[in-house]
Amino acid sequence: METKQCGACGAVAMLATEKDLTNTYKGKKITVPAVRGWHCPACGECEFMEELEAERFASESAKAMAAIDAGLAKEIRAIRKRLGLKQAEAAKLFGGGINAFSEYERGIRQPSRAMVLLMNLLIHHPELLEEIKAA
Repeated sequence: METKQCGACGAVAMLATEKDLTNTYKGKKITVPAVRGWHCPACGECEFMEELEAERFASESAKAMAAIDAGLAKEIRAIRKRLGLKQAEAAKLFGGGINAFSEYERGIRQPSRAMVLLMNLLIHHPELLEEIKAA
């Protein structure tokens, strides 16, 4: 079986094979199955053997990321509603501008990670919402 040196870590163990490639996007795992290429067992690097395989990997990854973003948009809306906030109130409390929550909830813009974490914290501790409003 033919091997070659990995350009990322220098290991001389890359194998031409098919392997599932997994990435993390916003804390969620994305797996693209059976990616053909040179795979390094030492560091996980993959060099695509053909352009079509690279395009397939990019396309499947982009679809998965869009689905994660759409899920986040729904989650933001659900949390805002559970907290009993109108979009304008949420924008005033969390920042982002007057149209921010409309754009977050439609997936046009992505909220900051800090804002998402704070909203998730408030779902578990809604008593803190009054403290934030008073600040």
